[in-house]
Amino acid sequence: QNVFSSRSFSSHSLGKRLKMKLALASLLVAPAVAFAPGHFGARRTALHMSTEAAEETKAFAKLPASVKPGVVTGKALDDLLNHAKEAGFAIPGVNIVGTNSINACMEAAAKYGGPIMVTFSKGGGQFIAGKSLSNEADSASIAGTIAGALHVRQVAELYGVPVILHTDHCQKAWLPWIDGLMAANEEYFEKNGEPLFSSHMLDLSEEPLEENIAICKEYMERFAKCNVLLEFELGITGGEEDGVDNTDVDSSRLYTQPEEVFYSYQQLSEVENAMFTCAASFGNVHGVYAPGNVELKPVILHNSQAYIQEKLGSDDPKPMKFVFHGGSGSSTEDIQYAIEAGVIKMNIDTDTQWAFWDGVRAYEAQYHDYLQGQIGNPEGEDKPNKKYYDPRMSLRAGEEAMAERLCQAAEDLKCVNVLN
Repeated sequence: QNVFSSRSFSSHSLGKRLKMKLALASLLVAPAVAFAPGHFGARRTALHMSTEAAEETKAFAKLPASVKPGVVTGKALDDLLNHAKEAGFAIPGVNIVGTNSINACMEAAAKYGGPIMVTFSKGGGQFIAGKSLSNEADSASIAGTIAGALHVRQVAELYGVPVILHTDHCQKAWLPWIDGLMAANEEYFEKNGEPLFSSHMLDLSEEPLEENIAICKEYMERFAKCNVLLEFELGITGGEEDGVDNTDVDSSRLYTQPEEVFYSYQQLSEVENAMFTCAASFGNVHGVYAPGNVELKPVILHNSQAYIQEKLGSDDPKPMKFVFHGGSGSSTEDIQYAIEAGVIKMNIDTDTQWAFWDGVRAYEAQYHDYLQGQIGNPEGEDKPNKKYYDPRMSLRAGEEAMAERLCQAAEDLKCVNVLN
């Protein structure tokens, strides 16, 4: 027992002394460990380490370090759009109606090597929720748009490209739709430190300029608190798209004046943490029309930039970030001249709708004789046709055709191979 007690005391004392030495040693070594790459290995300079960290965290060689694969919001979104403006490319902004068109967008972006903007309209959101549902108080539009956004959130990173989650034209009467989406943004921000959506568009261009911008400014205050970017419209985009009908509007309203752009820039810039883009009209029309029926004047954007620069006394020749609505069917020359004026995104809807349908149509034409009944085809009267009429087959053909059309659009927008 005495031997046991003596050994226990010795071990105990030795253990205490050893712990004290280790504690002292750890205090002396701690500053060095703070600069070490790990628990083991040679010491490195702070400069070396910061360079390594930048290399490790930069997901895309040609984009700002803040931009990662997946949904881009806040500072990363602002960095991406500023980079697009400086580098001279525009991002395709594509209207979608379900997961097939959403996935086609991201598939195309992965192929052409650039970012993509997935755009939900109020009607598109309602369609995602289900057309049989009541849309009282915009409930189906709100639920469907959020559901689509959550789908993008779940899979976007897998495509390895930056994705902007955006909503399209919202007239004054439709503001409750945006209110519902902002409630979702605020809830998501509280839990995740970023909004669910990247940006929302308010289209109050039918209202007087002062009222348009006053309402936008009010919403900008709310948007800025959770890092949501505002897209606003000046002038009117002609034609018709998804419930917005401007087919009979006076043609003079299709062309925005530089003074209007500067007024809007001044007002919205007063909001702390404001991020915004401007859809200034320069003859844009939704839809595709015969040559000569649409007269685009991208010089309006160039003139507006020069006017704002002069008023601000700025060194930046392109202080405003513009977006291009009604881009389907536009000439490559007009598109690229607009990009030179600071256009960082072009909306595409009509052309991609046709491409999706054309893919489905071509599939039906190719397998027509296999799609006339569940049993029986040119290979035999008892041959099953299930693998041909499986909805995934024709829908996949639509996705592929839409993705291919978007790759062509990316070429026009100089958005190819802008990641690495």
